[in-house]
Amino acid sequence: MASQTDSTSIYVDPIFHILKIIPFSVLRPPRLRLKLPNLTLPSPMTVFALVLLTYFMVVSGIVYDVIVEPPGIGSTQDPATGSVRPVVFLPGRVNGQYIIEGLSSGFMFVLGGIGIVLMDLALDKNRAKSVKVSYASAGISSLIIAYVMSMLFIRIKIPAYLR
Repeated sequence: MASQTDSTSIYVDPIFHILKIIPFSVLRPPRLRLKLPNLTLPSPMTVFALVLLTYFMVVSGIVYDVIVEPPGIGSTQDPATGSVRPVVFLPGRVNGQYIIEGLSSGFMFVLGGIGIVLMDLALDKNRAKSVKVSYASAGISSLIIAYVMSMLFIRIKIPAYLR
């Protein structure tokens, strides 16, 4: 019974045995001297840049832009003069956007995130006080600019929001 547990003896078909044994009695597999590739991990700054770029693309609505293919900017006709002027934000539609609208909103979100990172860097005890103050002021100003501009974008998009 021990011979039946062998992998070659469980197949009864003689053609299988011929196809399995005959070619390897004449041919030998080559001796390959393959080395595993020496992969190095990317630097933390590279990983951060890739994550930040991915975040920018996701919050900018790149997937929406690829699927729906909206125009870059829109246009509206001025009722008083009759001239056509460009419009960056699609007013009144929360579930629609122009490409520039998504990119500018995504940039404001990324700017706020960078502000938080700069404020975190300002807490490092090994830095000089002037560098810490510079990081903190740049971070706070980035965060304030991102918040104010995002609220402005929302008020342009939805005129009666929070009033």
